Amino acid sequence: MDQSKPVFEWQNRSGRPITASGFTVTPQSQALVSRWPHFGFVWNRPAAVVVERLGQTQRIPVYDLTRILQWGLLAISAVCWIGFLLLWRQRSKEMH
Repeated sequence: MDQSKPVFEWQNRSGRPITASGFTVTPQSQALVSRWPHFGFVWNRPAAVVVERLGQTQRIPVYDLTRILQWGLLAISAVCWIGFLLLWRQRSKEMH
């Protein structure tokens, strides 16, 4: 493994610009890159779209609804699991 590169690294990338009807649109993404001696892992996500028109540039963030829902479901399941454990523990004490 190359010792000069970190094991984990955030990267921001811009895609190929597309021009149509006077607009130039450039997609942007973020990636978490993990490098290990015999393998690596890359997790990409959409970040934004940069729109240029008439000399003005606007960055429009992309909200990844799937990722937001996944984190929400994870939080709900964690709360339910903790509640179940507390309830099980309380009933266990009552039985002894």
